[in-house]
Amino acid sequence: MGQTARTTKLLLDLCARDQGGTNAGKRAYLEETVKILDAARQFYLAFFLAHPDKLLERVEVISRKTGEVREGVISADNLLTWAEFQTVETREHPDPLSEWNFSQAFPDFPNRYRRSVIKDCIGKARGYLTTLLTWQSSGKKKGKPGVPTASNHPTLYTGTFTLELDTLDLRKSFVRLKVYTGSAWVWVHYPTRYNRYFEQRRSEEGWETESPRLVLLKHSAAIHFLQSKTITAKKIVESKHDPDLVTVAVDLNIKQLAVITVRQHGKVIETRFVSDQGLDQARFQHLGRIAKKQWQTGRAVKGERSNQQLWAHIRRQNLDTAHKTARAIVEVCEKYPGCVLLFERLRKITPKGGGKSRRLNRKQANQLKGKINQLAKEKAYRVAVVSVEVNPHGTSQYCSRCGARGERFSQLGATRITGRGGKLFQCGDPQCNYIVHADFNASVNVHHSFYQEMHWQPRLTRTG
Repeated sequence: MGQTARTTKLLLDLCARDQGGTNAGKRAYLEETVKILDAARQFYLAFFLAHPDKLLERVEVISRKTGEVREGVISADNLLTWAEFQTVETREHPDPLSEWNFSQAFPDFPNRYRRSVIKDCIGKARGYLTTLLTWQSSGKKKGKPGVPTASNHPTLYTGTFTLELDTLDLRKSFVRLKVYTGSAWVWVHYPTRYNRYFEQRRSEEGWETESPRLVLLKHSAAIHFLQSKTITAKKIVESKHDPDLVTVAVDLNIKQLAVITVRQHGKVIETRFVSDQGLDQARFQHLGRIAKKQWQTGRAVKGERSNQQLWAHIRRQNLDTAHKTARAIVEVCEKYPGCVLLFERLRKITPKGGGKSRRLNRKQANQLKGKINQLAKEKAYRVAVVSVEVNPHGTSQYCSRCGARGERFSQLGATRITGRGGKLFQCGDPQCNYIVHADFNASVNVHHSFYQEMHWQPRLTRTG
């Protein structure tokens, strides 16, 4: 049993008012709100770092499930109560610490926003102090952790926003936010770009909605609704003892981004190839333009970034492709409830040889593999599918049918070209002489690696 989380975005309509959006003043209110919340966060971050002993204080903790009493670090809720007692003027406590009087520094500050700021600063300060203590105990002279910054996306607790979508027309939906105008806190309505996708995600059963965040970017704004779900799935050790276990193996590559094979009862029952749809070639052309521009402009200026638009375009392409490929992998897993998703254990690969654009392209391709691996695991876990990484040794070198060592090659007309990047695989055993797609062979070998089947043992055969 475990927890999984996801984010559902609701975009605010900040286009021109004559186009149905909000006005420029409302955008300015959001900017002022973010600015004052960052200032409040800076106040409490300095306050907690000035009292490090309190953050790491050990107290008795009572377990809610078992009632057991043990020693642990003081909880965030108790720290919040203590921080408000020390910094906020109330009728019961009119004299907070003079050098840390939050009520004087930020008059009329909403208590819900204040508590979200305090909770955020507790996490930042405690994480920094823990990392700092680890660094100090290591005896290293370099790599000292830096003090965390106060900037962050505001968390919207209940009482700082209102969203009544059940009673509103989808075309006229608004969100009501408590914002700072520069002189006062007021409630303001913001039109949203509400859609069916958001409604589907919001109303999906099993997901609990937590406090959302206001994400304000240079040209857009959105409310990110955090959702969590409890997942119940078998552990890998338990699943291995199941004779009907289905394993889904994925071999990640360059052109064929993912080769997916499904095995049950010793046979491959389904195969799916996910192509890059020309992404590798398009990315290579973009990187060629970047390399040419860098050569033309000469040595880069320190602190400046070049070709930002091209790099942003490449990142968007990679991320979009990673999401689509991960979705394709999970679609296969959803057909077999209780299956186990298998990946090769990725390792750092340094691109060598070729021009600058080629090396950059190989580096981007390797990063894309890692992103697909990460997203597929996250998406699979949301549908109660656990994943595991297996030893990649020999998956591309040995025959998946008989276990003999073979070679990769490509067929160009009547010419046979052998090499590491060959598209086909041929078994080296003359009795077997198995010829198959090289990536399919590697994907099937991932199953063998999971079950720890030795290379000289009989291999499974493909059905169909």
